[in-house]
Amino acid sequence: MLSSRLGWLVPVALTVVGFGSNVQSAAAQTTYNFDVKYNTLLQFVPRPDLGQDIIRATITGESADANFGLTNFESNTYGKLVEATPTTQKFKFNADPAVFGLKDLPILGDRYFGGSNELFGKADDMATINFANNTVMGGGTINIIGGKGIFENASGAITFTQQDRLDPTAPPGTPVKGEAVLKFSLQTPQKVPEPTATTTLVGMGVIGAGLLVR
Repeated sequence: MLSSRLGWLVPVALTVVGFGSNVQSAAAQTTYNFDVKYNTLLQFVPRPDLGQDIIRATITGESADANFGLTNFESNTYGKLVEATPTTQKFKFNADPAVFGLKDLPILGDRYFGGSNELFGKADDMATINFANNTVMGGGTINIIGGKGIFENASGAITFTQQDRLDPTAPPGTPVKGEAVLKFSLQTPQKVPEPTATTTLVGMGVIGAGLLVR
């Protein structure tokens, strides 16, 4: 009789332990998809000291009702003139100076903030200045490399389009006002409760209880 009861209890204990192992290996993540429209200021700074047709670009944005408190952003990139006509200039931008063959310069980046939550990323985009109609049209991708708050260890990307209006009467270097629409597609890993020795002890307790009853 004892051996028959043990034969039933041992599989129960192994099942409990096995369940704990499955919990340990489980992985979960949370996905965030949302859009934000920002009012922006764009500034180009020519950097002939870094190379021919090289510029530094900074974009700042504000949105009073941005999701998750991301009411502000600042994007810093290097840029290079890649195409020009009598009325237009097309620039490529990237946070990594090595993309343009620049050495011994820091990698720049994006920061999205405004409260306890933040996101960090690196931009890769294009923009075209049209002097005939006084506009700047751009767009691209920001690859997310981390964050804070609910976006801790976040990954994913932000795609965006931006439109700016040049003021021909403004002094050189004046920031250009515009509007940008950003589409966020993010994932964050979620911690899963890890099994402890308690799980194994429960299984052992089942066997011990059976022996005591016997």
